[in-house]
Amino acid sequence: MRRPNEIDFWRGFALVTIFVNHVPGIAFERFTTRNVSISDSAELFVFLAGWSLRFVVRAAGPALSRFDLSARLFGRALQIYAAQILITMIALALIAGAALWLEQPFLLEWHNAAAVFEAPVHAHVGLVALTHQLGYFNILPLYVVLMLAAPALALLDRVSPWLLFIVSGAVWAGALAAGVNLPTWPVEGRWFFNPLSWQFIFVLGFLVARPDAGPGALVRRAPVLLRVLALPVVLAGAVAAFHVWSPNPARVPEPRLFFLFDKTFLSPARLVQFLALVALVSGLWPRLPKAFAPVSAYFSQLGRNSLNVFCVASLLSLAAQIGRFVWGAGMMVDTVVLMIGLAGMGFGAWISEWRERSRAGSPARP
Repeated sequence: MRRPNEIDFWRGFALVTIFVNHVPGIAFERFTTRNVSISDSAELFVFLAGWSLRFVVRAAGPALSRFDLSARLFGRALQIYAAQILITMIALALIAGAALWLEQPFLLEWHNAAAVFEAPVHAHVGLVALTHQLGYFNILPLYVVLMLAAPALALLDRVSPWLLFIVSGAVWAGALAAGVNLPTWPVEGRWFFNPLSWQFIFVLGFLVARPDAGPGALVRRAPVLLRVLALPVVLAGAVAAFHVWSPNPARVPEPRLFFLFDKTFLSPARLVQFLALVALVSGLWPRLPKAFAPVSAYFSQLGRNSLNVFCVASLLSLAAQIGRFVWGAGMMVDTVVLMIGLAGMGFGAWISEWRERSRAGSPARP
């Protein structure tokens, strides 16, 4: 297993933050980054997913052929898709079970689940096609689309990282200007995470992880200057988040999405503020005190096993919502929820690595 490192650390940090933020109203929500930033852990999670793609594309040894690269990335997309279907089915069972146990039919309407119980034929087709997504279970569909597009992104990067940057940025800007998003079905709507927009931050993570060319080489030339420029942007975002301020949609010019703090379309303010935050905290991890080592090791273990841990965290957050509905909110209940969540995610990471070690130590089959 990999030793603790900065990427796994921040990915683990994002997973813990996502768990807390997916339990609305929990007391510890006030201590997450969304209270001091107009961006949140979703941007960090997708950015680091793009960064991780670089390690697949530039693995040790000879460069992968186009076929091998595409096969590996499509296989990863299939793995994420299977995880999405699995946790969605378990989430629906949790919601249905809670509705039956508590004799509260309205729970069947939680998190966009009503269509599954009212029109199951259409809804199940939508679940399989990823056009119907439960609330709080809608980031993995984005990740599936990004991984399906990853071979094209990687091959374009081989031609020119700057060309990839321009093409990806143009798609993002076009989606903002035209308000284009993927539709949902059978419930009319749009994807909460617009893949046409969020692919840009995924690509930025992929490009910045390349140290020898393109934007990645550029940002490494003047890290101190970038931190100086980033500081006022981060502070402005913190003030806006603290005062819960955002632009009035009726008072901004067209195209409005360029001037709002829209999460679905990843509006520029969110993106720029997030990138400034990355510039400010990059390199912080090696400077953490030794006393922080157990927390660092815990976050890094979560980050090494991000897909499995994300699945566990998503289901635990839904269970926590049900638990808080039954037993009520309060510091004691919320503390128990947090401790169970942290322990559950840690156990998910530990058992994932235990399985890997068991496989590595097993004799090869004839």
